[in-house]
Parts: sequence; structure tokens; C-alpha cells
Amino acid sequence: MIFPSLWGWKFPTEFPMREVEPGEGIWEVQTKGPDQTQHLGRIFGEMLGQGSVVALRGDLGSGKTVLAKGIAQGLGVEDEGEVTSPSFVLVNEYQGRVLVHHVDLYRLQRPGEGEDLGLEEFISGPGVTLVEWAEKVPSLLPEERVEVHLHWVSPGERKLVFVGKGRAAKDLVDSLGHKWRKMKGE
Repeated sequence: MIFPSLWGWKFPTEFPMREVEPGEGIWEVQTKGPDQTQHLGRIFGEMLGQGSVVALRGDLGSGKTVLAKGIAQGLGVEDEGEVTSPSFVLVNEYQGRVLVHHVDLYRLQRPGEGEDLGLEEFISGPGVTLVEWAEKVPSLLPEERVEVHLHWVSPGERKLVFVGKGRAAKDLVDSLGHKWRKMKGE
């Protein structure tokens, strides 16, 4: 079955649901509920360092904010309730072991609004930047980043595809995949 997304492209609702071996900076995994998606985010967040940029892509309800909560936890943000989708304010900041900028571009209507928001300053500044709806500002994203494509599979399941852009990001994605598989005992 194929259905339209909010951005006009289509993708099948039935994916091959196997975990793809990490390698060359691309890793694909299926999570079995919000808790597992958030746990994966926490592990990923523990691996991120100062200056990291994570571009989150996916339709409404695909799990971007759930993953962002986990990433923030992994970065040392103690109160997960503090981490909410900044759809109305566009940017939330949280203090953990590094400053976390959580940007939600859902409400942007035109390409120049990302520049008006000062997105480049967050991306090039200190801390870690998480960008939901990153597909709205591709020209503002740095070359070195991790993209996470989230796909709705069923009410509780999500398919996540991590793609490293740049050598360091590719290595990070491969390390995350290996760490997750080891944790699961594979």
C-alpha cells in the first residue's frame, strides 16, 4: 500500500522489517514502542558531543519528539518532561552535560524562515542541535550531521534509518548500530 505524506512524496507502509547491519554510516532498525525508541535515543545521546547536529525527518506521529526526548536524556537532561516538541515556540533549550537546542520547523511556511529564526547560529554554536522537520531547511544543515529518518510502521512500531553525513557522523552511526546490537545480545 502506498500513501502520500505531508511533503508529497510516497513510501510503502510495508518495509522489509529486518535490522540492517551497521556499515558505511547507514543503519536501519525497527523499534517496538515509544519506550524502545526513547531508549535508543538515550544511547545515541550518550554518544553525541559538542557541536553535533541531528536532523530528524518523518511524518507527524513518526516518533521524532520521542527520539529527541531520549537523545536529551543521553545528553544529561534529567527531567524528560521538560523535553517537549517546540512546535509553537520553534526552539527549546535544555541544559545537560552540554546545551541542547531542540528546534521544530513544522510551522515554517517558506524557506527563508529558517534563516530568520537564526538556525545557523544554533547549528554552529556550542551544544548539540536537534532539528525536527529538517527537510524544510536542507541548505542550512551542515555537511557533517546525522540524519534520522523515522517511518510509522504500526501504532507501536517505528522504522528508523540513521544516515551519517560526513566521516565523523558515519563513524558515529556505525558505532551506534554496533552498540545497540551488542546491548541486545546479537
